[in-house]
Amino acid sequence: MAAANAPISMKEVLTLPSIGINPQFITFTNVTMESDKYICVRETSPQNSVVIIDMNMPMQPLRRPITADSALMNPNSRILALKAQLPGTTQDHLQIFNIELKSKIKSHQMPEQVAFWKWISPKLLGMVTQSSVYHWSIEGDSEPVKMFDRTANLANNQIINYRCDPTEKWLVLIGIAPGAAERPQLVKGNMQLFSVDQQRSQALEAHAASFAQLKVPGNENPSVLISFATKSLNAGQVTSKLHVIELGAQPGKPSFTKKQADLFFPPDFADDFPVAMQISHKYNLIYVITKLGLLFVYDLETAAAVYRNRISPDPIFLTSEASSVGGFYSVNRRGQVLLATVNEATIVPFVSGQLNNLELAVNLAKRGNLPGAENLVVQRFQELFAQTKYKEAAELAAESPQGLLRTPDTVAKFQSVPVQSGQTPPLLQYFGTLLTRGKLNAFESLELSRLVVNQNKKNLLENWLAEDKLECSEELGDLVKTVDNDLALKIYIKARATPKVVAAFAERREFDKILIYSKQVGYTPDYLFLLQTILRTDPQGAVNFALMMSQMEGGCPLDYNTITDLFLQRNLIREATAFLLDVLKPNLPEHGFLQTKVLEINLVTFPNVADAILANGMFSHYDRPRIAQLCEKAGLYVRALQHYTELPDIKRVIVNTHAIEPQSLVEFFGTLSREWALECMKDLLLVNLRGNLQIIVQAAKEYCEQLGVDSCIKLFEQFKSYEGLYFFLGSYLSSSEDPDIHFKYIEAAAKTGQIKEVERVTRESNFYDAEKTKNFLMEAKLPDARPLINVCDRFGYVPDLTHYLYTNNMLRYIEGYVQKVNPANAPLVVGQLLDDECPEDFIKGLILSVRSLLPVEPLVDECEKRNRLRLLTQFLEHLVSEGSQDVHVHNALGKIIIDSNNNPEHFLTTNPYYDSKVVGKYCEKRDPTLAVVAYRRGQCDDELINVTNKNSLFKLQARYVVERMDGDLWEKVLNPENEYRRQLIDQVVSTALPESKSPEQVSAAVKAFMTADLPHELIELLEKIVLQNSAFSGNFNLQNLLILTAIKADPSRVMDYINRLDNFDGPAVGEVAVEAQLFEEAFAIFKKFNLNVQAVNVLLDNIRSIDRAVEFAFRVEEDAVWSQVAKAQLREGLVSDAIESFIRADDATEFLDVIRAAEDTDVYHDLVRYLLMVRQKVKEPKVDSELIYAYARIDRLGDIEEFILMPNVANLQTVGDRLYDDALYEAAKIIYAFISNWAKLAVTLVKLKQYQGAVDAARKANSAKTWKEVCFACVDAEEFRLAQICGLNIIVQVDDLEEVSEFYQNRGYFNELISLMESGLGLERAHMGIFTELGVLYARYRPEKLMEHIKLFSTRLNIPKLIRACDEQQHWKELTYLYIQYDEFDNAATTIMNHSPEAWDHMQFKDVAVKVANVELYYKAVHFYLQEHPDLINDLLNVLALRVDHTRVVDIMRKAGHLLLVKPYMIAVQSNNVSAVNEALNQIYVEEEDYERLRESIDMHDNFDQIGLAQKIEKHELLEMRRVAAYIYKKAGRWKQSIALSKKDNLYKDAMETASQSGDRELAEELLVYFIEQGKKECFASCLFVCYELIRPDVALELAWMNNMIDFAFPYLLQFIREYTGKVDDLVKEKIEAQNEVKAKEREEKDVIAQQNMYAQLLPLALPAPPMPGMGGAGMGGGYGPPPPMGGMGMPPMPAFGMPPMGTY
Repeated sequence: MAAANAPISMKEVLTLPSIGINPQFITFTNVTMESDKYICVRETSPQNSVVIIDMNMPMQPLRRPITADSALMNPNSRILALKAQLPGTTQDHLQIFNIELKSKIKSHQMPEQVAFWKWISPKLLGMVTQSSVYHWSIEGDSEPVKMFDRTANLANNQIINYRCDPTEKWLVLIGIAPGAAERPQLVKGNMQLFSVDQQRSQALEAHAASFAQLKVPGNENPSVLISFATKSLNAGQVTSKLHVIELGAQPGKPSFTKKQADLFFPPDFADDFPVAMQISHKYNLIYVITKLGLLFVYDLETAAAVYRNRISPDPIFLTSEASSVGGFYSVNRRGQVLLATVNEATIVPFVSGQLNNLELAVNLAKRGNLPGAENLVVQRFQELFAQTKYKEAAELAAESPQGLLRTPDTVAKFQSVPVQSGQTPPLLQYFGTLLTRGKLNAFESLELSRLVVNQNKKNLLENWLAEDKLECSEELGDLVKTVDNDLALKIYIKARATPKVVAAFAERREFDKILIYSKQVGYTPDYLFLLQTILRTDPQGAVNFALMMSQMEGGCPLDYNTITDLFLQRNLIREATAFLLDVLKPNLPEHGFLQTKVLEINLVTFPNVADAILANGMFSHYDRPRIAQLCEKAGLYVRALQHYTELPDIKRVIVNTHAIEPQSLVEFFGTLSREWALECMKDLLLVNLRGNLQIIVQAAKEYCEQLGVDSCIKLFEQFKSYEGLYFFLGSYLSSSEDPDIHFKYIEAAAKTGQIKEVERVTRESNFYDAEKTKNFLMEAKLPDARPLINVCDRFGYVPDLTHYLYTNNMLRYIEGYVQKVNPANAPLVVGQLLDDECPEDFIKGLILSVRSLLPVEPLVDECEKRNRLRLLTQFLEHLVSEGSQDVHVHNALGKIIIDSNNNPEHFLTTNPYYDSKVVGKYCEKRDPTLAVVAYRRGQCDDELINVTNKNSLFKLQARYVVERMDGDLWEKVLNPENEYRRQLIDQVVSTALPESKSPEQVSAAVKAFMTADLPHELIELLEKIVLQNSAFSGNFNLQNLLILTAIKADPSRVMDYINRLDNFDGPAVGEVAVEAQLFEEAFAIFKKFNLNVQAVNVLLDNIRSIDRAVEFAFRVEEDAVWSQVAKAQLREGLVSDAIESFIRADDATEFLDVIRAAEDTDVYHDLVRYLLMVRQKVKEPKVDSELIYAYARIDRLGDIEEFILMPNVANLQTVGDRLYDDALYEAAKIIYAFISNWAKLAVTLVKLKQYQGAVDAARKANSAKTWKEVCFACVDAEEFRLAQICGLNIIVQVDDLEEVSEFYQNRGYFNELISLMESGLGLERAHMGIFTELGVLYARYRPEKLMEHIKLFSTRLNIPKLIRACDEQQHWKELTYLYIQYDEFDNAATTIMNHSPEAWDHMQFKDVAVKVANVELYYKAVHFYLQEHPDLINDLLNVLALRVDHTRVVDIMRKAGHLLLVKPYMIAVQSNNVSAVNEALNQIYVEEEDYERLRESIDMHDNFDQIGLAQKIEKHELLEMRRVAAYIYKKAGRWKQSIALSKKDNLYKDAMETASQSGDRELAEELLVYFIEQGKKECFASCLFVCYELIRPDVALELAWMNNMIDFAFPYLLQFIREYTGKVDDLVKEKIEAQNEVKAKEREEKDVIAQQNMYAQLLPLALPAPPMPGMGGAGMGGGYGPPPPMGGMGMPPMPAFGMPPMGTY
């Protein structure tokens, strides 16, 4: 059956590899699909990730780096559940994430491993462990809840599905297990059904199951059904069944009868079994899907088989319901995602035709609202009606597919049935059935409502409308309006009868709802009429309505100005203002006129309202000059100022300060330019200086930055307003740093008498000009001198202040300043008073009044400068008597004593408080000796040196320097640049040191001489002290110093000093002598002090005489000495002598150097003696290891064996490796055998060619590296048996297999290698590499075994590697088989076609062809079959029908000239309506003269060149072919050609039908003329009937009358008269109804016009007009007729003369 006619259509939605999914992850454990919304794939390489595929946009997968064992997407939302096993445990960690919110919803740690889990509802996860089943809700923080334990039949089963019914009362768990022993390939299915209410389980055999709900007739509640499929083996027989049973039957209610059906598996699918079941709730169909891709479709209600087909060539492992389309999704191993859906156009015809199941076809059509059963339904309806089974007929009509019977004819049919007394009328039965089934259509609703209204049962209508049982229409609303306006309004709204809805709202005065409704439905009512209507009764409501209009989308339907005028015409000022304020909020330029209008009307009527509007600042586009004038007139001067733009206007208004709030005026100044603001200020000061000064000051303060401080100051100075200047600058002073401003403020404050402010500013300010301020204050002669004191004290004008106060006899302020303000400046005051010749008594009193607060040093300086120091004697003595220790006090007192020569030495030596430098400096010019005394007391080194040098007091200087013992001082006086150094040295040597008895002083002096590098002077000094029997002759340090100095300055004296002196540091001096290269002197020192090691080191290292050293060693016989000699001999390469010396020294410390030297010189016999000595002292691995090596080198193997048996610490492994590396294999063999290093022993035995022993050792070592070494050695020695033993242990390691293979092959041992690999197949650890390598070897050397090997071990081969080998060796059949096994179908197909003699097999090629991915291979296969196997080409094309381009296939066959060859294929695919296929088949039908098939083809498939085909066959010799041509012309709309062709062949019926279908009157009349000409009277009459709608009556009668055919035209004439009589009657009726409607509309318009209140024009400024004379009341006097309506302004008609009266306000 062609795919287009199949009841179930399959469609490939996507392939997972095409969006980047690796095929290895397309498995049951890696892919999940919980619903038709998402597919989730878990990948583990190249990195762990989870891929989420949204089926709405499958080509945009979401990939996230997530590590998990399983991942499930929620069926409805973007929520991901993850499961991962905790490392090292059997517990699973579960997490649920919201991907959109990027947040974790909840997590849980399961105590046991979850074997299977699934979303059983959008809010509930089902989890299956090895023993139990749990439910976990994603809502709240609840943990998983255990539902039930698994039954025994599910033990050791793989769980493949878990489900629950919609009520969550029934649960089913499904698993599979290996089959019975007699047929293990048939997988066994087990099912556990659990009742939540009963808490009971039932174990069944089943492979797949699903729940459904079905309404059983007579039961209003749906029944819960379970359907399950099973395939089992019983007594050797395979039984396949589908069961449908009801769960939890409701007592007392009709129940569902259990159904079952057979599942028929074809022979090729004997071991296939169901893996999934999906139930379409839309069509009530059961889909059973098997592993190998079979699909079984059954009816849920009857379990009747509907369809079976194979939907996938690859195994299917996953399915999911596609609820929206009533189908399902499936995923196969190739990664195809297939969508199976019901073919709505064909399933009902298929069931009724192919299956001949009419009842099922009708049920399907009713259930799914499907086409195809129309005739059956109509026929059944007529049968029921004829049998008076009206209830059944009503039910059939209600359920008829696509509303087939829901027509007015059906209603009329029920209405025509006579009502039997005592029975329900059939019409009501019909409507009652429809109401129970659903909603009535428009006609049904109208007819039922008419019945209800006639019976006055309005409540029924309300209930039906509330339950949405009726389809609302305008006609229904009109009907209901006669009984209930509210209900009618609801119906109008639902029916979208907009004019009726608006009229209803208007009647109810719900005008706001009109706007809302009109916006919703897009209707435009007459807004002007509505607004006028509301204004008459509710002005505020009119405002609200107008505002609602202004907020409508698309803008206000009425002009704002028009709306405003409507308000103003009725004197509704406040309402107009409220409306305008609201709509003008956006402040748009185009609203400038309206902004002006609203301000004008309020400035004239309500100025306070206008002021408030202006204060809000909501308008900016009105006429500002106009508004300014009105504001000035209304007394709103501030608003007027804000709006005037000319300076004269502003000056005129601003002088009204009595009526302007000062703060507002000040703020206004901020809006003016600098020049205008200053001009206005001047005017205000001119008008009223005193009254306006405060405002001006405030404005100047506020805007001083804009106006400029200088300008403001000049303004106040111009009017000599120091008060204004004082207040203005007072506010600005704190933020200004301008000295001139601070001065002006001080000046203004002084002139306004603000003395305290002057005092404060002079005290606190840091920015005024001190000199200028001081001069101003002195000139001002203020009675309070404190401001002047502040300035002079802060800025250093104290002498000027003192002079000013003294000359102005303000002595009180002088005392106050010194005592209270700043006593620290008293010395300056005293100095100035002395200069002003003030009496000493006043000065002394002033000084004594301050006493201790007075700074002494500056006071002394001031008095000393004026030579009046004695003035302070009383003051200083007073301070000393009070216990003052101030250095300045005692300095001054000392100076007075020195000047008076009152025993100054006593003062200088006894007073501890004076400053020696100050007093000494004071004494230098008066008495240098007193200066030395002062400097010595204060240790003033520099000053003392300078004064003694200047006055040649070197003896005092030498004594001071020696006594000081200061290194820096010595360095200074002994500096070569000191011109007095010689004199000082002479005094030190001759006087100072001889006088000294202190060793420290002597030592300091000697050290200073050494530091100054005066060796000769130092030697002279030391010889005098040490060698001339002084008190320091035996001094240890001085003897050391004498020798050391001699070593440095005069080496010739050193040996004499060594012999003469005994009390010196021998070791230290000896080292210094060595450093000075006085080696013999050093040797003498060390020898004198018995330092033999140091002595021999001098002989060895410095004198370099080994012979003298050996002689010295024999003389002293010390081990340490021999040790030093041995080291020297070792350095010189005298290894044997060194070893002998080390043995004499019994020294084992240098064994590493000795070993190295002995190995370099090959003196292993001596080394053995040395190492035996060393072993007695140390236990070092190095020593024992070297001893073994030395034994090996001198071939003492027996000693080695004895040694290793004795206790030792040798590193035997290292020694063995060293012996092996040096080719001492026998010794190495002893070591390796002793330490059980079998790997090394094996390679050592290989070196010794002891292969059997090597193999044994390798077996013990069991190391891949060792096995390889032994194996390769055995191969090279052609010991193949031993080599194979080794090889078997190597090839089990994947990494080493290739190396062994290459080794064998490089040496040409192919058979031995194959034997080795064949032996390896039986190993327990045999891996894929062995099987693959053997296959490669077979391909190269034994191809006859290759295919058998591949088939036996195809699952254990590395197929890509073997593919390369087969390709290289050209084994095409085997290569094809490998490509198929590896799913490389493109390469397999290419290989088969390129090497068909060896590789082609038809069945195999068909299987491969449908799986290739490269589309071009399809067409290459077509060429291939056309050339080599044309007899099988249709079979191939049928397989490829769903994949190839049929046009291209036809082109290929046409070019090859074998189009007829593929006719069966083209017939099969013609349902796709492809142009090339249609034309090719039509060509074949023409050639075969098969006109029936040709006509069928033309009818069913219209995609071809119709005109070309018609032209081709219109001259065909066969009549039926020409008739087909005419038919084609008719279908193509070429009516004339079709008619001409039909007339030519006398096919008059065809000609008449063509003329009728053309709709062309001319053609029909021409055909009439033709029949008359031909004398075909019967045809003439028939043509009048067939072409009745086209032929004009006059033409027909004329032709009939003229040709004597009236009798043949008379039936036509009767029909025409009847038709036109009916039309005239209808027109008359419509005209009468139209006239009645026009009259009703005119009456309504007159009523509206009478109610309207019109106005003639709008007043200027939109102000209300005064009442007109002669008018009063609410209406006009007189009987004036209405004029024509005004046009162009959107206004309603107005009266002809004037306006109706308006009230005033």
